[in-house]
Amino acid sequence: MSRKVVRSSKFRHVFGQPVKADQCYDDIRVSQNTWDSNFCAVNPKFLAIVVEASGGGAFMVLPLSKTGRLDKSQPLVCGHTAPVLDVDWCPHNDNVIASGSEDCSVMVWEIPDGGLTRSLTEPIVTLEGHTKRVGIITWHPTAQNILLSAGCDNLILIWDVGTGQSVISLDELHADLIYSVAWNRDGRFICTSCKDKKIRVVEPRAGRVVAEKDKPHEGSRPVRAIFITDDKILTTGFSRMSERQVALWDLKSLDEPLTLQELDTSSGVLIPFFDPDTNIVYLGGKGDSSIKYFEVTDEAPYVHYLSQYSSKESQRGMGYMPKRGLEVNKCEIARFYKLHERKCEPIIMTVPRKSDLFQEDLYPDTVGPDPALTAEEWLEGKDAGPLLISLRDGYVPAKSRELKVTKNVLNSRVPRRGHPSDGKGCTDPTTEQVLEELKQLKATVATLELRLTRLESSAN
Repeated sequence: MSRKVVRSSKFRHVFGQPVKADQCYDDIRVSQNTWDSNFCAVNPKFLAIVVEASGGGAFMVLPLSKTGRLDKSQPLVCGHTAPVLDVDWCPHNDNVIASGSEDCSVMVWEIPDGGLTRSLTEPIVTLEGHTKRVGIITWHPTAQNILLSAGCDNLILIWDVGTGQSVISLDELHADLIYSVAWNRDGRFICTSCKDKKIRVVEPRAGRVVAEKDKPHEGSRPVRAIFITDDKILTTGFSRMSERQVALWDLKSLDEPLTLQELDTSSGVLIPFFDPDTNIVYLGGKGDSSIKYFEVTDEAPYVHYLSQYSSKESQRGMGYMPKRGLEVNKCEIARFYKLHERKCEPIIMTVPRKSDLFQEDLYPDTVGPDPALTAEEWLEGKDAGPLLISLRDGYVPAKSRELKVTKNVLNSRVPRRGHPSDGKGCTDPTTEQVLEELKQLKATVATLELRLTRLESSAN
């Protein structure tokens, strides 16, 4: 990496800083699994961490405010029968999270607002269709209830969570293990990297490959690929001499990369995180003790090294906070949740500025929590970019969001209209029927709570 010329950039002095010890999350048995996953997902309400669990797979969900040493009896989300490999928060509902597991299933969970008071074993919906372990989970960026999963059966399934059905199956595009899957900004395309040494750009609704590159990196180690813009993708991989590399590709011409830079000789797979608001890409390797960051621009060499955050302890995984969860009055432009062996440590990336006023150039309107499309609209072929919000006054969740959750949860339990497998055209329930069902569910819950209280008191 040539750093002889000092570029003019407002992000040239971005620095990373860990929070104080009492703001970390301590005494967590972080997963020891060797799968190349983040094992951590975060949003403005909750932190989810995949943990070691006896007799099955589990992950922990904590309200962001629950820092410090955790209780040994901390409730878990533990419905899987084998280790959890990936988790991802729904971008349109901060209380909903999906998990993929070695038990070949995908589960979608609803977390109550204040966090868990007892372990959660019943998902909203279980999605079954993979024949081997499910290692990749990622929600559609703009369409409600659309979830993608990729398994070690070389199969990509796209689900409508509202109906619990697989709506798209991409089963013949990948000849080997899928390393990574990423949506573009409006969710029209996905880009994938595969053990067959190819990266592909796929139009999932049409089931076709629109661009393909063989051996973006010469080495045999895993490659990761993400969209930077609709026509550019960034990849991380290894050279033939096992040096780690980062490359930028123009989809109009994949013969040669726009830039290919060699970084170092560490062995961890570099996981890229891209912020389209600042055009900064962060690279964090599993087993590394550093996070490197670069600015992506339209002029050569396109990917400009900025700096790196280094610490003594290596990371087992990392969560990346959505922009709306950051503290804008402190010029915070990114926040990572770094997993150690027994704790999770937030790392804050800051642009050093003296003023504590809102900095418009650092915070353009960013992706908000509302979906731009319904699942049906996206499946019918419509596309829409994310709905943007201003962070000038900080992010405040909409009051009606919890109401939407209840509606979505109920929708996930009702049959689809005219589903072919039921032999007769089902009609959507009326509002009265939904309210009646909700009333019955509440009554059932109240009865069970009363019974549980009696059992607990008799046991004591």
